[in-house]
Amino acid sequence: MYFATWLEQYQFEKFVLDVAIATLKYGGVTSQLSSYQFLDPIDAWGLPKYPDKTLILNPEANIAEGLHNFIQTNEGYLREPDTWLGTWINPNTLCCYLDVTLICPRLEEARREAIQRSQTGKRPVLALYNFKHNKTLYLNQPTM
Repeated sequence: MYFATWLEQYQFEKFVLDVAIATLKYGGVTSQLSSYQFLDPIDAWGLPKYPDKTLILNPEANIAEGLHNFIQTNEGYLREPDTWLGTWINPNTLCCYLDVTLICPRLEEARREAIQRSQTGKRPVLALYNFKHNKTLYLNQPTM
């Protein structure tokens, strides 16, 4: 990424640290690269927009370093309209997933998108996440 000033670079570095800290504290967060804002807890579902771009960090990994590398690699995708940076720590493996995230207002739409993206990509979508209800829905389990 290119920064015109030290202030811009420091704001980016602070954003990366804020995302890393919030991920460890809450188990995952959704934020926007263009504004450095975190998503409010809305009643909508998040899923990987580009599952093949997902980066999975092992539990011992430096999340801030992984985020920095992920953002640099995927900056163009993360700056697309209605696209978010998503993080999620899988409670079963403790691995941290970094995604280019798509938000769908309805569960049915999110499930349809996830199935389609799983079929066309090399990597399946494992789960959907509802921001308001703090609910992870694994795709291999029945609906709520």
